[in-house]
Amino acid sequence: MSRTRRAPDEARRLILDAAAALLAEGGVAAVQVRAVAARVGMTDAGVTHHFGNRETLLAELLRHGGRRLRAGLEDVLAEWLDRGADLLELVESLERLYRGGYGELAVALHAAGWRDPGSGMLDPVVDALQRLRPSGSAIDDTRHAVAALHQAMATEALYGSAFRRSAGLTGAAANDSAPHVHWWARQLHLALGPLEQTS
Repeated sequence: MSRTRRAPDEARRLILDAAAALLAEGGVAAVQVRAVAARVGMTDAGVTHHFGNRETLLAELLRHGGRRLRAGLEDVLAEWLDRGADLLELVESLERLYRGGYGELAVALHAAGWRDPGSGMLDPVVDALQRLRPSGSAIDDTRHAVAALHQAMATEALYGSAFRRSAGLTGAAANDSAPHVHWWARQLHLALGPLEQTS
């Protein structure tokens, strides 16, 4: 098979994207040098040339995945604030983001051992919501609400209908995420109180 020569930065990005897809599809065990190489049309030696070994690739993959997730969240937040900071729109936007692959990535990153070092990947969301809350509102309440929403939206993409069925919802009610997303928006409103609108 003919192989294409790529610039080092492009090759590294393609390798990390392929490794992220494998991680989301099959967990950390699926991220093997040979599988990554096959995904990007490269030899095993080509992958090890850029990353040294599987352990180094996995360590960089976790950093890369965390950066991708953080960037996606920041984009959602910026668009949400531009549209007036409606809580339902925030929850719907997060649900779309996670359903677009970030739910699988977030769960796979956690299962593979990646932990946000405490800088707070979700700090921009917490900060925006806290600024919109009434003066004197407890920031820990905002943090708990955002953490619960993050957890719910990440698992919604993977297990939403199964979890709804386990609670007795069947048929269309189990398969349709919209009522669940609306429920989460109501819970966020109850937890945070009224927000000042930005437009």
